[in-house]
Amino acid sequence: MKPCSCDTFVALPPATVDNRIIFGKNSDRPCDEVQEVVYFPAAVHDNLREHLKCTYIEIDQVPETYAVVLSRPAWLWGAEMGANEHGVCIGNEAVWGREEVCDEEALLGMDLVRLGLERADTAEKALNVIVDLLEKYGQGGNCSEGRMVFSYHNSFLIADRNEAWILETAGKYWAAEKVQEGVRNISNQLSITTKIDREHADMRNYAKQKCWWDGKKEFDFAATYSYLDTANMMISPGRYCEGYTLLNKHKGNITFETMMEILRDKPSGINMEGAFLTTASMVSILPQDSSLPCIHFFTGTPDPERSVFKPFIFVPNISQLLDTSSPTFELEDPIKKKPHFKSKPDRRHPLYQKHQQALGAVDNNEEKARTMLDNMKKLEKELFKEMESVLQNKHLDVDKIVNLFPQCTKDEIRIYKSNISS
Repeated sequence: MKPCSCDTFVALPPATVDNRIIFGKNSDRPCDEVQEVVYFPAAVHDNLREHLKCTYIEIDQVPETYAVVLSRPAWLWGAEMGANEHGVCIGNEAVWGREEVCDEEALLGMDLVRLGLERADTAEKALNVIVDLLEKYGQGGNCSEGRMVFSYHNSFLIADRNEAWILETAGKYWAAEKVQEGVRNISNQLSITTKIDREHADMRNYAKQKCWWDGKKEFDFAATYSYLDTANMMISPGRYCEGYTLLNKHKGNITFETMMEILRDKPSGINMEGAFLTTASMVSILPQDSSLPCIHFFTGTPDPERSVFKPFIFVPNISQLLDTSSPTFELEDPIKKKPHFKSKPDRRHPLYQKHQQALGAVDNNEEKARTMLDNMKKLEKELFKEMESVLQNKHLDVDKIVNLFPQCTKDEIRIYKSNISS
C-alpha cells in the first residue's frame, strides 16, 4: 500500500522575515490513528550495557540524550516530527523507489527521527546519527498499527538555527543536500537530483551494478533510485509540486503564520482528508539570533484548519504534557507482544477526545461550528501575539513557560467542552 502522505517544509532567510528559519510539517496517517505530543527530558545513561528498545528492535544506548518534544503516533517509540533543546527539528516522509522495501523489522523512519533529535545538537550531526544507525541496523517494519501492511523507505528534513539538510534514503543507500537559504520541501518522492552534498560511499557503484546508471551521464539521485522524470518535477501535478508552489508564492515574506496557512491548505491536498488525513501538525520558529528561544507549535489533533497551534519552549523543569499524552498499557500493549497488532487499544488522549466530541457536536450546526472556530482562532491569535512579544522583547518568563503548552491545551479543551455541553 502506497498512499500519499505527509509534507515537510523549511524556509530560510532571505525567504523569511526577521532572520528566522521556519520549519513546518503535516503528518498524514490512517484516519483512526491518534497522535500524541510528549516531552522527554535530557538524560544521562550510566549503564551502556543496557540496550535501548525502539519500536521493534533494541540498539546500543549512548551516554547522554537531549531533551525532546515529539509528535508521534501513540503506539510507537519514535516520532513523525519533533524538536530538541538545541533547536534541531526533524520530520520524515515515506518514499518508494527501485530499491525494494524490506519487510524485516528494523528501525522505523520514525525511530530515526527521535534518535536524531535525542543524540545531536546540530542538523548535520543529526544527519550523521541517522545515516550511521541506518548502516548499522537498517530500516524496516510495519509503520501502521493494524493488519494493514504499510512499509516504506524514508526521507528527512532536518533543520537548526543555521541551515537545513534534506536526507533521502533507498534501503541503506542515501544522499543528502544542504540548504542554506530560500525554501525547500519534501513529500512522498525522492527529490534530490544532481545537487548532492553528502552521500553513501557505495551509492553510485550500487546503482551501476543494478544498471540504473551508466556511470557516464551526470548522476541524478531521484532519477536513478526512483522512476521520476526529474526534468518535470517542479511542474508535474502532485503534492511535492503544490508545496513548492505555495512556498514560493510567499517567498521573502514567510512567517510562522504563513507556514501554518500552507499546512492548512486543502485545495492543494497539503491538508489531507479521507482514509489518510492530516492527523497532526507542527511549525517551529528557529531564530538565527541564539539569544532568542526557539518556539515549537503543535496541534496534537487532526485537521490543522480545525485545530489550535499551541506553543512549546524548552526551559528547565517543564510540566508534563498530560492532556496530549495517550494511555500507557505497559507490558500488555499489543505492540510489545508477538505477533504484533492482534488487538488495538483505545489510545485517545484527553485533548483528542474533546476535539473529536466537539466536532461531532457542531457537525450539523453551522452557527455553533462558526462560534467554536472563532473562539479557537481568538485563542490562537492571543498565543501568537504573546510568542511574538517574547521574540521581539527578548523576555522569557520561565515560571510561566514551564506550564505554557499544558495551559494552552487546557484552554483549548475548555472551548471544546463549552460546545459539547451547550
